[in-house]
Amino acid sequence: MVDRVVATDEALALIDLLKSKHGSIMFHQSGGCCDGSSPMCYAEGDLILGDVDVRLGSIGEVSFYMHESQYEYWKHTQLIIDVVDGRGGMFSLEGVEGKRFLTRSRAFTDEEFAEVKKLL
Repeated sequence: MVDRVVATDEALALIDLLKSKHGSIMFHQSGGCCDGSSPMCYAEGDLILGDVDVRLGSIGEVSFYMHESQYEYWKHTQLIIDVVDGRGGMFSLEGVEGKRFLTRSRAFTDEEFAEVKKLL
């Protein structure tokens, strides 16, 4: 089974650190407003999800969401959440750690895409 969203080992380590500091957290792929198109990490409940948000899966046992209109552009790709040095989005929890989450992607094969289409 192929996942719509995965994370690197470095991202998973940062997720564990953030969970230890903030408790339950969540991700939402930003659509480019204030912080560009970045994976944003929030304390659970700090971002109100709407009926138009799609849950893509989880990374490090943390749910990952995206607005459905943005999902239409990304649905053929697997999101790979990574972490790099630098300041992240001003609203994202990792910013004070001197790190920022970054979304990389790869196109699904035809077989993978047929499989993930069944999951939504």
